[in-house]
Amino acid sequence: MYRLRTKGGKQNLTTNWALPDRVFFACGACHILAYAFLNAYPDSGFKSVWIRPTEGYTGNHIVVVNDQLAFDYHGYSYWPTLFAHMKRKADRWWPGWDAELIELPAEVLLPGSRSREFEGLSLREPKQFLFDALPRADAYLKRFSSPMQVRASGR
Repeated sequence: MYRLRTKGGKQNLTTNWALPDRVFFACGACHILAYAFLNAYPDSGFKSVWIRPTEGYTGNHIVVVNDQLAFDYHGYSYWPTLFAHMKRKADRWWPGWDAELIELPAEVLLPGSRSREFEGLSLREPKQFLFDALPRADAYLKRFSSPMQVRASGR
């Protein structure tokens, strides 16, 4: 989870696109990164998980998870530690923050998706950014090892 300091930064397409990759995929394009991951590693056993804040709170995020291993804009993390970190940060910004974890089918993450079937989920399509965000997600993903390499290394 990441909170932009620039008010309205997600709505301004030029400002949003100019964000560093890590911030871009933390603030509004996490679902695109999750889709790119699942597309690149379809047999890895990872599933997309929506961190949906409880009513009255903000701070949605989508990660991919396989057992105890998670991947998002941070790279690979131990899932319980990552979620605890997110909760601590969110509770600092929005006291009382909590969230439920909802598994999402991969096809919900992209255009023509079924995302509207999930109440409260509003995802921007890759081409609704200043430029197509999917190639940017693919390039960002290449900075990290494959999940098979991570599991083999015991990280």
